[in-house]
This record gives sequence, C-alpha cells and structure tokens, in this order.
Amino acid sequence: MPRTELSQLGEFGLIERIKSKTTHRNPNTLKGIGDDAAVITTSGDFYQLVSTDMLVENIHFDLSFHPLQHLGYKSVAVNVSDIAAMNGIAEQITVSLAISNRFSVEAIDALYQGIFAACEDYSVDLVGGDTTSSTSGLIISITVIGRAKPAQIAYRNGAKKGDILCVTGDLGAAYIGLQILQREKVEFLANPNMQPQLEGKAYTVGRQLKPKARTDIVHELAELQVKPTSMIDISDGLASEVIHLATQSQVGATLFEDKLPIDKETYDIAINDFKLIPSVCAMNGGEDYELLFTIDQKDYEKIKTHDEISFIGYMTEDKEINLVSSGGQKVPITAQGWNHF
Repeated sequence: MPRTELSQLGEFGLIERIKSKTTHRNPNTLKGIGDDAAVITTSGDFYQLVSTDMLVENIHFDLSFHPLQHLGYKSVAVNVSDIAAMNGIAEQITVSLAISNRFSVEAIDALYQGIFAACEDYSVDLVGGDTTSSTSGLIISITVIGRAKPAQIAYRNGAKKGDILCVTGDLGAAYIGLQILQREKVEFLANPNMQPQLEGKAYTVGRQLKPKARTDIVHELAELQVKPTSMIDISDGLASEVIHLATQSQVGATLFEDKLPIDKETYDIAINDFKLIPSVCAMNGGEDYELLFTIDQKDYEKIKTHDEISFIGYMTEDKEINLVSSGGQKVPITAQGWNHF
C-alpha cells in the first residue's frame, strides 16, 4: 500500500482531507470544520461557538525562555481569540494537560496562575478538563465555548468584491520577539553566565510570550454597529490568513505594503538586529493574534478614525491575491508562515 507523507499535504491539506470525509448527523450542527470555531444552533437567541487549540512543548513553546505563568495565560488567550474571530464572546473553557514527571506541583500551580489570570481578564469560566501523564513534555489542550447572535457571526467566507480589508493592532512583533528569545537562548547555552540582553525589547518579547485576544474590538464593533463581512485571527501569519479569507469567499485581495501596521520597536529591531524586512515579518511572522476582517464600504465612516484598526487593502473579483510593494510593484502573496508538517 503506498505511503503518503504528511508533508505532502501540509496542515491545511490534512484538515481539508478530514473535512471531506466528515458527515454531520445532527441538524443543530450549523458549521463544522473550516472556520475559527464550530457553530451549533440552540433553542435560545444565541448560537453556541466551540473551538479547540493544542500547545505542545518544543513545537509551540520553549520552556527554557517561556515562563509558565505566561504560558498559561497565552494558552487561554489564543483560544479566546478564535471565538473573537467569529465576532463572538467566549464564556467557558476546559483545560486538559499531559504532564511529564519532571514537573512539580508548584510548576503546575504557576501554569494555572496564568490560566486563572486570563480567565479573569476575558471573563471566562474554567469548567473542567482532564489530566494525564506524558513521556514527551508538556501538552496543553483547551476547548473554549462562546456565543453570538446568529446575525452577528462573522465567517471566513463572507467577503465580497469591494470590501475593505482591515486589521487590528500591529503585526510582526511576536515573530521578532521569538527571534530575540531564540538568539538569547543560543547565547546562554554558549555562556551560562551571560545575562539576557532585553533592554528596549519589552514590547516585542511580550507579544510573543503573552499575546492578547482582541475581545475589545468585538465589543467596539458592536457598539459602532459594524458587522464584519468576514473575519479570522492572525495565528499563522497575515499572508496565510488573507489567503483563507479570499479563497473561502471566492474572491481576490489586494494589500498595500505601506499600509501594514508595524510598531516602531518591531521595525527597528527587524532591521538593526536581524537584517530582516519588517513587512516580511508582518506578512509571514504569525502569532500576533490580531483580527483580520473585511467590512462593507458603507461602514468605513463608522470606524475610519479608530486608532486600533488599519485599512490595508480591499477584496477583488479576479481571485488574484497580491501585495502592492512600496515601490508600486504587484507581487503574488504566498503563505510562508508556520508549517506544522
């Protein structure tokens, strides 16, 4: 029997393969695999949103530089972000851990300090989970449950020609933060007596170690009576997420390099410390957990002065996905972010 390597499919190819063989047997399963969260109909005024994310040691985090408290906070935030990406509000989580015997009770307490802090910040309840042993380090799996009114849910496939492409916050900082931490780790392994050189790098390092879910934007858009036509959170990189929105909406997209929001610290460190192009970090870095969404042109006036929202492009009819460089050159966008396989 022939063997197909996972690397031939990639993460998204594997997801599509599983999705194609999935059958929904219950009429209240409205949306399954393929978005930031599943959507389940209920008898009330709200639909239920459900999502799960797993964080695996030495794949998603490195405990040589990731404090357990921050890791606990991050593990909740990245799940809450999936509910925000559906234009919904997270309400409950379950936490499952696989733990090796090198972790003490005090270490797990530290992890849960971060989890409890995130629960408080995002007003979610920890309602259950599971624990088991692990032979390969720490594994954290969190399921988040949220809700949204049916008319307010933003799917990935709702963008249309002429919609304005928007992004919250700034991009590339988490990637630069990771580069800094990995560099300092190499230096420490070569010289255990060295002290980390993190002065002037607090923002970028913080964006990697303790990202924030943009639940604030969900509330603010509701107050401004703006419903995104499509939405996704930026976990694998802006390029990858733009491709998801465009492909699932069956439209194209044009982005402008000079419109990408990049923090000054990110910009300076990318150039001076790593000789990297800041816009490349913004496009392909990942783990920013900002919200990427599209709006109808008629809603532009409502949010045009919002200091946390940048307008980076628009959706097109031709299904091409391009970045217009600062010099005016049109370049096809390809996903070059995180590849799990």
